[in-house]
Amino acid sequence: MSLRVAVQMDPIDLVDINADTTFALMEEAQARGATLYTYHPDQLAWNEGRIEALARQVTLSRTATEHAVQGEPVVLNLASDVDVVLMRQDPPFDMAYQTAAHILEGLAGQTLVLNDPAWVRSSPEKIIPLMFPDLIPPTLITRDEAAIKSFRQTHDDIIIKPLYGNGGAGVFRLKPGDGNLNSLLEMFFATSREPVIAQAFLPAVEAGDKRVLLIDGDPVGAINRVPLKGETRSNMHVGGRAEASDLDEHDLRICEAIGPVLKERGLVLVGIDVIGGKLTEINVTSPTGVQELKRFSGIDTCARFWDVVDQKLR
Repeated sequence: MSLRVAVQMDPIDLVDINADTTFALMEEAQARGATLYTYHPDQLAWNEGRIEALARQVTLSRTATEHAVQGEPVVLNLASDVDVVLMRQDPPFDMAYQTAAHILEGLAGQTLVLNDPAWVRSSPEKIIPLMFPDLIPPTLITRDEAAIKSFRQTHDDIIIKPLYGNGGAGVFRLKPGDGNLNSLLEMFFATSREPVIAQAFLPAVEAGDKRVLLIDGDPVGAINRVPLKGETRSNMHVGGRAEASDLDEHDLRICEAIGPVLKERGLVLVGIDVIGGKLTEINVTSPTGVQELKRFSGIDTCARFWDVVDQKLR
């Protein structure tokens, strides 16, 4: 591989080299001979018809002291100076995120962008599961307080969270008898014009929230994320513990249903969240878990990713 790869990401000097999926993807590309560049979304520009990024060439090494050696800034024309752009910055999925996706859409037919930015923009991670209502827990998306209260009366024990949040931020469980619903909604609606998402609480989360990774629509493997004792959220950002897991019949049924849609939309690397056999999220922005999966099972998701990239470029 002699590819030129530009990675749109959060600052590389801040990543955890033992957990970060973007680092692992870049490491595999470098091992195959690729030249790597990184830039932050703030350094992306549409400039008189050119799609440009102020980027730095980077060389990676798996060392604690200096894992990324960066060159001087250079302006890249993303339509001609690189072969692949990876859109890998973390959410929140706000207007800045969507604007970056709009700009990168202009590279269609010139440079391969993954995941496909048009479909990243049009596949929010808590909304795309609505395409598969039989696979998800009881769910409500609204700003209507009466509808939320009625939903709670029906399901009694519920989760409320921001529609476009990430990493477990702003996720609340309202147990039966919890009197904080009104103040919680006041807080959400005072800080955002967006709806919230409410779902019936799934007690199976105590045993873990499974992350299943898919490449080009096909399931690769799974890890389980177990929440801290007394914690509802299992995200590793908030202390969830990763452990080995296998794909069960529920996971395979979900992947069989969603896989063709992901493949058609050019969503090559995807991580889905499954609790008690129910699909809760489809992560298409910067899904994580590849390093944990490799440690537990030996499955090399990054190698499979770049194999698919090679096929697409051919």
